[in-house]
Amino acid sequence: MVKLGGSLAEDDGQRLAAALSAVTAAQRPCVVVPGGGTFADAVRAAYQQHGVSQATAHRMALLAMQQTGLLLADMAPRLQPAEDVAEIAQAFDADRVPVWMPYRLAADDPQITHDWRTTSDALAARLAERLGNAEVVLVKSCSVDPEASAQALADAGIVDAAFPEIVARAGLKWRVLGAGDGDVLAKLLRDS
Repeated sequence: MVKLGGSLAEDDGQRLAAALSAVTAAQRPCVVVPGGGTFADAVRAAYQQHGVSQATAHRMALLAMQQTGLLLADMAPRLQPAEDVAEIAQAFDADRVPVWMPYRLAADDPQITHDWRTTSDALAARLAERLGNAEVVLVKSCSVDPEASAQALADAGIVDAAFPEIVARAGLKWRVLGAGDGDVLAKLLRDS
């Protein structure tokens, strides 16, 4: 499970291109979970400007993730949009890399909060939990202390508030890669 933060596309696009190169060359099964990126920024603006409920903003943010996922699939033809576990399996069967479109599975999921505590970080962990405790790798654009706990990363605002709770509940292996860790992602996806 590789969550690609929407902020990876904010610079000249080199970090996003490197991450896409790593996932499309993956030699082990990998599901891409897209961040919301600029589409989620628009949701945040609408939330503040129009006073939308958190539940509605959450659903809008899921659609923002889907838009980012479609963008990623267009940038890397080996990526295949997948809305549920069956479509993820179909992508693997076709030797494609599934990019998760989260709305179908996450919009009404009772195992997550439907507010700003749950972002693409926690959703990646929740999908890993659904898929049988797959490892979760979050790729961020900021620097990350590799020794920090999930709760410390949440307290620092690097991961969302729900992420530590889900990885603990599901017993997930996880790591957060930050600026300068591009080679680590490629190695993780290359090695079995």
